[in-house]
Formats: sequence, structure tokens, C-alpha cells
Amino acid sequence: MVSTQAQTAAHTEPDFPWARAPYPVLVADAAGVLLQRNDAAGLLLPAAVPGARLADVAPDWLTAAHHAMHHSPVRKPGPDAVRPLSGEVDGRRFEAHPSTRDDGTVAWWLVDDTDHQLTRDALHMERERTAFLVKSSSRLLSSLNLGRCMDVTAQMAAENLADAALAISPARSGRLPVVTCLRGGAPTTAHEAVNPDDVPGLTEALRGFPPVPSRWLDPASASKWMIPEGFGPVGSIVITPLPGHGVPAGALVLLRKAGSAAFTDEEEVFARLFAARAGAALSAARLYAEQTAITEVLMRELLPPTLHQISGVDFAGSYRPSQNHERIGGDFYDVYPAVTEGEASLVTLGDVCGKGLEAAVLTGKIRNTLHALLPMADDHQRMLTLLNTSLVNSHHTRFATLVLASAVRRGSSVEVRLTSAGHPKPLIIRADGTVEEADTRGTLVGALPDVPARSTTITLAPGESCVLYTDGITEAQGGPMGDTQFGEARLQRALAGCAGMPSEGIVEHVQMLASQWVGARPHDDMAAVAISAPRTHHLSAVNGRTRGRFTT
Repeated sequence: MVSTQAQTAAHTEPDFPWARAPYPVLVADAAGVLLQRNDAAGLLLPAAVPGARLADVAPDWLTAAHHAMHHSPVRKPGPDAVRPLSGEVDGRRFEAHPSTRDDGTVAWWLVDDTDHQLTRDALHMERERTAFLVKSSSRLLSSLNLGRCMDVTAQMAAENLADAALAISPARSGRLPVVTCLRGGAPTTAHEAVNPDDVPGLTEALRGFPPVPSRWLDPASASKWMIPEGFGPVGSIVITPLPGHGVPAGALVLLRKAGSAAFTDEEEVFARLFAARAGAALSAARLYAEQTAITEVLMRELLPPTLHQISGVDFAGSYRPSQNHERIGGDFYDVYPAVTEGEASLVTLGDVCGKGLEAAVLTGKIRNTLHALLPMADDHQRMLTLLNTSLVNSHHTRFATLVLASAVRRGSSVEVRLTSAGHPKPLIIRADGTVEEADTRGTLVGALPDVPARSTTITLAPGESCVLYTDGITEAQGGPMGDTQFGEARLQRALAGCAGMPSEGIVEHVQMLASQWVGARPHDDMAAVAISAPRTHHLSAVNGRTRGRFTT
């Protein structure tokens, strides 16, 4: 206790004007002896009475600072000179501001900075957490691969929230997909054949229910499959849902080792903020994976088929969409083998108005309708009429041009019946290089109530071909100036040089020339199909030896 006499002496001295100051003030000489102190300092440091050594009554950090001011060499002012000295006194934080007096003594003003420090610490923590959430969002959303998102979720949680983390997806085929990561380690994936009901809080989290507070969870309840190898006893555990878009994306499990600080309520709230971002990324990745799988299944039915020889007739097709990144569009072709040997196979090639996905949807409908009409494939007019009725009565406002070809082998030749519905006329390549137009014409389908069409029948000798094509080839804009169409005349000249060429070579040659013509310019879908009568190979005996002879 400070005597009344000492207090009176301290307060009445004329050279001590800070006796009633609200902040604690201590005055000490160069030897570290306390000379004066005000009432506020007496309340804070009761033992700090005049005559006492500063080292005996003040905190170490203040004593060291006072000693340094009198015994350290003079330094030029620098960045550290403007930083106030600070330390703790009885659990509160104070800033010490020195003031050198004329007699060489130093007055230390102690300013309570506890609330400000707590605010600064909270702001610093909030900045770190915000930076972590921004970084995690960036990493999680940088990939739509579900496995990659699971790995990033577990790894970032282990590095920043716990000693180990598990990202768990909803069960598939009776197994839980689990990604486990230790702090400083790499994530590992496993499919656990376990019952989530055996772990308190896990089933609820996987169903998207609010998390169970960690203080209610017994760390001993953690199943063996949840504890990474070499982790040791679990000290505390957090299980929180990974919320998704409409349905839960999984659960996040955080583990801390025994001896580590348990999860606080604030840390659990922050873990849920991270889980919300991770769940959104996982949900987006899962949705993308599902949509990709659906698209692949649907697109598989829309892709043009690979053609080959059927019943002695060679078929080849080639398709190039309007956009290089697309796989389907408004042009299509199909070959339907005859059910009975000796009957004609049906070839269809068409062009839907427009391009891209919307045109591809109508393309799929037309192809499915034609497939359903195969029992009447020998009646082209009937097929076109029924197809037209289907399109006119649908919600689609697009129309299509179409050519039907029924091809059958007759000895060494191939007989082809052709029917065009508003489509460019098929071209026939004869053995001598002559190119003829098939005499068939008709009305496009999907626009008018009636689709009258005229059919024609041609015969292909061995080595001759019939080429069906879409107007994307003839109307391709390009050339030296970039404004000239490829045109039918140029196509016919190109086909004249294909006499005797296999069907695969014909369609590839046509596509190559058309592609070179347009270059990198925009263009429509391009499709071509070649129907060829294969060359025949006979064996004849000469002088007792067998040798081959090709006939055309």
C-alpha cells in the first residue's frame, strides 16, 4: 500500500503536472529508480511507489525498454521508432509512450490498448479467413472434375482447419466415396463399405441436416476407417454437411489430435462457411459429370455412323460440322441394311434448316422417324409423306431437304433407286470419268402439306459410284477472294477425277477440297455419302496356272 504521505508528496510537487491524468504515468531516472507516479498508475501497479526500483514493480517489457533508452547507443530514427512499445499488465494490453524530461528522467505513459488489440487481432483473423475462403473458392471452382474437387476440399481443410480432414460423398452401390488427407500430406481416395449410421452425426450431415456441435461428439466414436494411419488418438471431431444445389453434396469431417486445442464455436462456424463453398463446387462438378454422361449417351445416337460394305455394296460417308468444336449439326446420313438378303439397303442423307444443337435435335427426330418407317422402305413417296406429316404437326418450325437411295447388288452391278425431296441431285461417276446428274426432284419436307417427289433408278457398273451430298459443300464460300461458292461445276470436275476411286477416297477427297476452299472462313455443315459398285475379281486358268483378272 502507498502511504498517504507518499501520495501527497507525489501529487503536490509542482514539476509533476500529470498527477490527475486518466492514464497511468511512471517517472523513473536513468538508474531505473521510480521517482513519481500518478493515481492511475497506483491503481494499476500498487507496488510502484517512489523510491522503488522499476525492475521490482513494473513488467519486464517496460523495465527493458527503460534500460534500453539509457544504455543503448543512439540510433537514427527508423520505421521501428514510430511503433509504440506494448505489453501486458494483469491480463490487459498497454502501449507505453516515453516522454524524456529536462532533467533526464523518463515519464512512461501507459495507455490501455486491450480493446483495440482485440479488434486488430479479430480483423487480422477475419482477413486471413477471408483470404482463405477466396483462395479455396478459386481452387475449387477451377475444375469441374468431381474427384479433383474432392481432393482439394480434403487437402485445404486439413491444411487450414484441422490436423486431418475427410471429404465424403453420398453412398454409391453401398459404398462411401471418401477422400482422406493429413496435414502436409497428399489426399487418398477409398470406397468404404461401411454404414454411416455407426458414426454419430455423419448420416445427418450426408442428408443435409444442420451439424451436431462438436462438444456433443465423443472423439472415441470415430470409426477406424475415419482415422488416417499414424494419426493417433482423436482429440476432437467436427462433422458438417457439404450443402449442394438442392441435394446434399456430402459431408466434411475434421479431426484434431489428442492434446491439440478443441474446436471452438467460432471455428465450427468458419468450417461451415468453407463447407458451403466446397459443397457448391462439388455439386457443380457432379451436375457437370451427370450432364456430360447424358450428353454422351444422347450424342452417340446423333453422331453419323461409320459406313462399310453391306450385301456387296460399298458405302462411305463423311461429315464436317459448321463449327470445329461441335460434333453434331443439321446434316445427317444413315444406312439401313436390308432385313432380307437380296433386298435393297436404304441410304438417307438430309439437311435440316439451320445448324448447331437446335438443328441437331430435329435431325435426331427425323432419323428416328425414318427408322420407324423402315418397313415401307421400298416406297420412297410413302416414307416422305409420313415424315412430312410428322414434321408439319410438330412444334418445330424448321424444314429439311432429303434424298433417299435404295441400293441392291445385281450380279456385278449395283442398282440404285433415288428420290430427292428438295435436295441437290445425286451425282453419278461413271468408269470413264463422266459425271451425271440423277433425274430426281421433289418438295422439301416439313413446310407444305404435300411432298410430291419423282424417283429414278440408275445402275452402277463395277468401279462406278453415286455421290449424295448436302449444299454445305456446293455453297461453301471461299476461293482466292473469299466470296466465291465452291459450286456444282467445281464439284463435278472434282468427282470426274475420282473415277474408279474407292468410296472412302471419294468422300474424303470431296471434303478435303471443300475444306481447302473455305479455309478458316465460316461455313455450313458438310456431308457426303458415296455408294459404289465394287470391282469384281475373277480367276481364270492359263497354261495350267491360275491368275487373277479384274473386270470393270
